[in-house]
Order: sequence, then C-alpha cells, then structure tokens
Amino acid sequence: MRIEKKATLISSSVALVLVTLKLTVGILGGSVAVLASAIDSLLDLVVSAFNYFALHNSDKEPDEKFNFGRRKLEPLAAVIEGTIISMSALFILYEAISKLVHGSGISHIQVSLGVMVASLIITAALVLFLTSVAKKTGNMVIKADALHYQTDLFSNGAVLASLAIIALTDYTFIDPILGMGISFYMLYSAYPIVKEGIMMLLDAALDPKSVAKITALLDKEDNINSYHDLLTRQSATDIYISVHIVFNVSTSLFDAHKVGDKIELSLISLFPDNTVHPLVHLDPYDDS
Repeated sequence: MRIEKKATLISSSVALVLVTLKLTVGILGGSVAVLASAIDSLLDLVVSAFNYFALHNSDKEPDEKFNFGRRKLEPLAAVIEGTIISMSALFILYEAISKLVHGSGISHIQVSLGVMVASLIITAALVLFLTSVAKKTGNMVIKADALHYQTDLFSNGAVLASLAIIALTDYTFIDPILGMGISFYMLYSAYPIVKEGIMMLLDAALDPKSVAKITALLDKEDNINSYHDLLTRQSATDIYISVHIVFNVSTSLFDAHKVGDKIELSLISLFPDNTVHPLVHLDPYDDS
C-alpha cells in the first residue's frame, strides 16, 4: 500500500477519535468553540475517507475510457476538501454570532479542557506525520490534509486558551468571539487549497520558475534551430510538457529522433520528484 493511502487511513482514524470526544463534550458543555472544533473534526473524517478513495482510484492504470488515467481525482479531492472547510467555517460563524446575540453559559469546563489538551497533542502528532509524508511524496491530497489539520492545531490551541480564560474569569462571551475567529481562519486556509486544485483541473501552466527551467534547457540545445508551442500542465504529481523543436531541412529523421529523445530525458531529469510526460514534436522547419 502506498504511504499516501496509509496516511489517509491514519488521519481518518484520528479524526474519528477526535470527533467522538469533541462532539460529546461540545453538546454536553454547550461551548460553541468546542462544538465548532467537533464539526471540523467530523468533516475531517469525511474528507480523509474521500481522500483515500481518490488516492486509491487515481492509482489505476489508463484504460480505454480514461486514456490519461485518473490523476485529476487528486486535485478534485483537494477542491472538495477546501469547499467543505469553507462551508463548515460559515456554519461555525453563524453559530457563534447566534450565541453572541442570545447568550448561553458553558458547563463541564474541566472535562472540556481535558479533551482539548488531548486533541491538541493528537493533532500535533498527526500534523508532523502528514507533513513528513507530503514532503517525501509531493502529493497534493496529503499536502491539503496536512494544511487542514494544521489549521485544526491552531484552532484547538485557541479553544483551549479560551476555555482556560473562561474557567478563570467566567467571561463566557470569549467563546463565541473565538468561534468567529476560528471560522475566519478556516476560510483563509481553505482559499489556497481550492485555488491550487481548480488551477490544476483547468490545466493551468506550470509556475514561471518551472517554465524558465524548461526554456533554459531548450535554449542550451545546440542541435536545434529553435522551438515553439511550449505547453505545460500538471495533474497531481504528473507533469506534462509538449514542445515543437525545429531542425534544418537536411537533418535526417534518425538524427532528429535522437535529439528529441535526448531532450525528453533532460526534461524528465528537471523534475526528479514528479512523473514527467514529455512530448517533443520534430519539425523540419519553423511552422509556427
């Protein structure tokens, strides 16, 4: 089993434990901040399960129906995850405003504190694990999951701090205010996840730095006259590069093919952490 799949199974299991603890305490204690954290963990569970499904199916080999495979399931999963984060943030914001307007007390403060301390420790360990997997694999889904749980880490710390303040001062208005702050932070964190996923689904070109690496390689190639129609895109960890290279009319197909193969291997070596699919067109003259 790929380490990415193992990571999603572990994050799903952790989310299940956290949602059980937080939801119980949030309902019994009446804290919007804890309940907000519980809802976020519930969505973490759903998202992590979907991420496993996406990773499992994106690994399938290309077939007659999906000639280029199913790698775009990964950015699709990232977009769905970011959207779910945004929706839960809006719900938390509504609940916080409602409680701020109507007001209500919080009970079982000590139990809530204990649960949030445990949640903070568990989430911190999970973030370290997912971040490590994301760095090793460069997988977009795991990156999104790591970022998602990182926001949970900050929100758990904030909830813990608010509960401690309420326990010491009885200033219960801090709870809904913190809930609002968490919701805004969740919206802020979801934006780059959704943006990156959408750009990948729309076949956006590689970033300028990556394109510059490709053009620098082509500019140094002495065996071609010029090049044109350079096209790039990325799907999950797969990079697709297409370019037309121009030879002299007198160049034989054999020699041109050798140069094309050399350039393809060089393009692959530019991105060692990705699976590169180069497509080099051989032109006997500049038809651009």
